[in-house]
Amino acid sequence: MQSYLTLKYKVNALALPTPRALVALRRAAIRLPVAVPTALTDNGRMTTERIEVTRTIAAEPAAVFAVLRDPQGHVAIDSSGMLQSAEGEPVSKVGDSFVVHMDRESLNDYPELGRYDVTVVISAFDKDREIAWKIVGQIRPPIGHVYGYQLEPVDAGTLVTSFYDWSDIDERWRAAGIFPVISEGALRATLGILARTVARGWPTSAAAVS
Repeated sequence: MQSYLTLKYKVNALALPTPRALVALRRAAIRLPVAVPTALTDNGRMTTERIEVTRTIAAEPAAVFAVLRDPQGHVAIDSSGMLQSAEGEPVSKVGDSFVVHMDRESLNDYPELGRYDVTVVISAFDKDREIAWKIVGQIRPPIGHVYGYQLEPVDAGTLVTSFYDWSDIDERWRAAGIFPVISEGALRATLGILARTVARGWPTSAAAVS
């Protein structure tokens, strides 16, 4: 899940302290690593509340989408190492969900959190064109940020846009001042792994028996 990308502070792992604790950290001058909203180069773009990165993958949209709708595909393209495994069937509509088993030690920022589960809930689904999701876990209120992909057929295959959107987050999290929590580089890394995964063929034998 791209979302599920390598960061020192990873909100989608649902391991953040409370908003009150975050404010305390800021007051203590402990700076959380966040990306600065500036113009991105080449095929990356950031607005004040959304990051998008694009890459052309040499495959039909259906082949790319098959990875993105599959819980095992999310594990396969994770660039952080946090996603250890997943349970559930490939999604087919808004509201579908699956469980991902996480391991915080992969980031080594809060290794004491160990292993825990999060639920991916699909918030947008347009077969072979778009998929997006939110993360549900232990923290309250839910954060409300969105991860997703948009696919467009092109002569060379599929133009894939990976995006992270925090425009609709809960106001209590917005007040914490920590967004965005992922960078252009993090999104781009997962796109690279996605391209490699599709090129190898999906599902792989390992995913088929998971």
